[in-house]
Amino acid sequence: MRPRSRDIAATALLAATLAASGCGAGASTTGSAASQPTSPPVPVATTAATHPAKRRHRRRHGHHRRTPTPPSPSRTGSLAYSAAANDVVQPQPPPGSCHAIGTGVDSRPDPTCTPGALNPAVTQATIDRTICVEGWTATVRPPESITEQEKVASMAAYGDAGPLVDYEYDHFVPLELGGATNDPRNLWPEPGASPNPKDGVEDELRRKVCNGQISLAEAQREIVTNWTALTQAAPAPTRSAAARPSTPANRGECTLTASYSSTYGDYDVYVHSNQPDQTVTVSDADGHSNTWHTDGSGYADVYFKSGGYAPGRRITARVGTASCSTTL
Repeated sequence: MRPRSRDIAATALLAATLAASGCGAGASTTGSAASQPTSPPVPVATTAATHPAKRRHRRRHGHHRRTPTPPSPSRTGSLAYSAAANDVVQPQPPPGSCHAIGTGVDSRPDPTCTPGALNPAVTQATIDRTICVEGWTATVRPPESITEQEKVASMAAYGDAGPLVDYEYDHFVPLELGGATNDPRNLWPEPGASPNPKDGVEDELRRKVCNGQISLAEAQREIVTNWTALTQAAPAPTRSAAARPSTPANRGECTLTASYSSTYGDYDVYVHSNQPDQTVTVSDADGHSNTWHTDGSGYADVYFKSGGYAPGRRITARVGTASCSTTL
């Protein structure tokens, strides 16, 4: 300890000598305030005492610290998960406030009014229990008594004055790809008859998701970004299973159930089949007939106008190679 003390004393004497001769003023750390050299004050925000970690960081790496720019989220990353209930009529955007992109069957919804929304029950981890199960979409589809009221208001929002039958109240992100079931951010009046080109794209994307060829998020992104580009990239026969001939192992099968809507004076005829992407026609012996189409799971909800409440009347559905009947 003594040799160290002598060194300290010698150092202090040398510092005092230099200070007295006017040298080393900037290095002095002792003395009164009046004896300190005149220099611009160091900003508090950059002193070592205030930000020691940043100063150590700069010395260690030899360059100024830069704040990294956060990565931009993907398009589907910005889509909200929906909590909208299926049994509640959802409010729509104000009349005339929405404007579709393009016209006809290739049009796309206004990204402000209808950006798309997701079903929280459908994730990459749950696809084997949800969208990849045949007929699953039928269990989450909202009833006509709800969606018909929403459709009228949605058409007003988009400025569509034509008949309701000229539009499909379309899930922008489809149910079969995890779209929200009854959220106004995910439903809009899509022009044109159905089935339409978008239906084929949806079915093909679902097939790829369930086969593990693409992720669920990727399929959702394809739809939201610009689904019309996919119709140009893929020929029609590859987008649908409808072109495949029926074989004995894939014999047409279907079942029917029906529910009367006193609000609209017609029946919801629910068709469950192994006939995806096919036209389905429901008819009775009195000449009433209505047509719709099955989705990628072979499901359809046909709005059957029987002339009113008709309990006991027999109806028949023909879909692809399948035919089935029930009693209203």
